[in-house]
Amino acid sequence: MRRLMQLPAEVRQYLVVTGNYWSFTLTDGALRMLVVLHFHQLGYSPLQIAGLFLFYEFFGVVTNLLGGWLGARIGLNRTMNIGLALQVLALGMLAVPTGWLTVGWVMAAQALSGIAKDLNKMSAKSAIKLLLPDEQQGALYRWVALLTGSKNALKGVGFFLGAGLLALLGFRGAVLAMAIALALVWLLSLRLLRRDLGRAKGKPKFRDLLSKSRAINLLSAARLCLFASRDVWFVVALPVYLSAVFGWDVWSVGAFMALWVIGYGVVQARAPAVTGRGSGHQPGGRAAAGWALALAVVPALIALGLMLDGQSRWVLLGGLLVFGVVFALNSALHSYLIVSWAARDAVSLDVGFYYMSNAAGRLLGTLLSGWIYQQYGLVACLWLSAVLVLAAGLISLALPEAATRPARCD
Repeated sequence: MRRLMQLPAEVRQYLVVTGNYWSFTLTDGALRMLVVLHFHQLGYSPLQIAGLFLFYEFFGVVTNLLGGWLGARIGLNRTMNIGLALQVLALGMLAVPTGWLTVGWVMAAQALSGIAKDLNKMSAKSAIKLLLPDEQQGALYRWVALLTGSKNALKGVGFFLGAGLLALLGFRGAVLAMAIALALVWLLSLRLLRRDLGRAKGKPKFRDLLSKSRAINLLSAARLCLFASRDVWFVVALPVYLSAVFGWDVWSVGAFMALWVIGYGVVQARAPAVTGRGSGHQPGGRAAAGWALALAVVPALIALGLMLDGQSRWVLLGGLLVFGVVFALNSALHSYLIVSWAARDAVSLDVGFYYMSNAAGRLLGTLLSGWIYQQYGLVACLWLSAVLVLAAGLISLALPEAATRPARCD
């Protein structure tokens, strides 16, 4: 604690924000894996499992829109701490006797968890913008990539943690242990996080929720398609397929999903060295379009491979590893662009609007993942993924090449 207090203020706040984000992410990843595997074991269909996440994703859309406005009015420290507290409450709701875990109860707990997750993420991403001056774009890209990449690596660890805790402690014991651990993090955050972080100089009005920047609107639309393309196979279809078709147990499913997300996070953290190499400046809209169009090829090739050999583990697992690498570069580039283009005063408004689209993409992908897989199988999910990524690339062609925030629309 003493060493932390001796660091420069900006670095100290970055570490506190990152530590909060990491801790939250572990519980979020573990909870997602716990819910999918536990309710699959109970005999729920893929579409029913997807339905358990409906409120989680829906309230993520609402939270990002309203959370940006709230963060600008009361400060990002408060929105981040509210998110931690709500996640503790959501975990506590699930640590009840098995007979209480009705669909409605689980969906309500997932709704709280969705609100908590997006308050936490919006606060963390917005805070980074305020800890560096506008002229340090290279450092901003590295800080955003490190935060996002490390978060996703830990989310992968969370998947493995969820599967492990389910096997060792059971569903109730697992969520109770996570609730206690996250409550301790919340108490530390209340003490260490700067009180005025992210509060706007003026009080933004409710009509300021929607972005007036054409670039941010386009980037948000591309983000929606990008994340729908991932979750249409990742959230429900893949873990159920690995369990039902390949016959994997919960440890194997959790381990693969964990390794995929960990690798995805590592690539994200290294994205500035790849997407900005040799350009002499930070990437813009052209790079976002190019990487998205390259990604669209991958799920199409996996789908073709499975159509030729439906039982090929190497085609599916190897292809999804390639998808993870290219998707990570796309995601890191998008995360940098929104933070770079967001207005410094009331940054959370622009970031919140953008991550509202991110949450909408996850919601769409989650619902389609259960329905398309149940009706048509994994190959159909992969074809739809290719179409969605292609749409993200085409939208990105209209993005500006500016390295800093483009002018706002009238």
